[in-house]
Amino acid sequence: MDIAAAMVRAVEASYAAMGVSSPNPPVGAVILAADGTVAGVGATQPPGGPHAEVMALRAAGDAARGGTAIVTLEPCNHTGRTGPCSQALIEAGVAEVHYAVSDPNPVAAGGADTLRAAGIRVTGGVAADVVENGPLRPWLTRQRLGRPMVTAKIAAGIDGRIAAPDGTSQWITGPAARDHAHEQRSRLDAIVIGTGTARADNPTLTARTADGGLYPHQPARVVLGHRDLPADANLRGDTGGPLVQVDSHDPADVLAALPDALWVLVEGGPHILGAFFAADLVDEVHAYVAPMVLGAGRSSVEIPGVTTLGDARRFETREVTTLGNDVLVTLARSVRPSAQV
Repeated sequence: MDIAAAMVRAVEASYAAMGVSSPNPPVGAVILAADGTVAGVGATQPPGGPHAEVMALRAAGDAARGGTAIVTLEPCNHTGRTGPCSQALIEAGVAEVHYAVSDPNPVAAGGADTLRAAGIRVTGGVAADVVENGPLRPWLTRQRLGRPMVTAKIAAGIDGRIAAPDGTSQWITGPAARDHAHEQRSRLDAIVIGTGTARADNPTLTARTADGGLYPHQPARVVLGHRDLPADANLRGDTGGPLVQVDSHDPADVLAALPDALWVLVEGGPHILGAFFAADLVDEVHAYVAPMVLGAGRSSVEIPGVTTLGDARRFETREVTTLGNDVLVTLARSVRPSAQV
């Protein structure tokens, strides 16, 4: 397997760490034996557990000696809850290390220099654009901004309506779109809604598989607002992630209440979404658009104070994905999270 293909494999492995490794970066690693075959694959474990390189080295065993390591992030160079990955690679006897993104954290950076000093051939920047805009993007956002990456989720008809005048809203999108949204939930650290949505819809906010089961990782369920939840609210159940109630209407207070989160999804009603847009805290939009025209009912987002086109929040289209009969439009800020690191 060549280096480019191995990096694709490492990126695929890193998806399994999303939401699980936080606040550590979700990293993937591949070890190629000296003959170019895949000897080991690994991903970052929960905090306190091994990093991706160590997991891959364990899987590779003696085949790592004289082989090549491919990692989505520069191997760390410090001792925290675990030892430095750069030293683990040196002790394993690898001959080459190829990584995608340089570590912007000054505490952990320097692994590439340590590896070179040990006589290991090191190449950085391999498929960096792909990795920066993939699983590492939320972590890079926190490194740059000091807060988690915030994604606003909208599910609407082509006229932007999320519910009919009588309040009915299930289901605007079809099964394929809903399955995709639940898969995304399984990689998040937290989902945010307002007390109005929590009381009116009584959601569970769990990440469910297509057959109705639960994904292994469940995000925290965050409710923003001053009103308390009923004692029998589904959000108080123990089948999902922890419940976090933020007694505020300020989106910044939500992010402050999630100090270890890397990726937060805002899935509330139009006022909650509007508050995050108004506070300029939305880094990405997932717009699930159904081929449906309601013509009346609730709009997807209501931003206070917007009176002219010049006040609009603008994003760049990153990707358009067909999901059954629906379309997912992914929008992002024009500046990549790593651009100012």
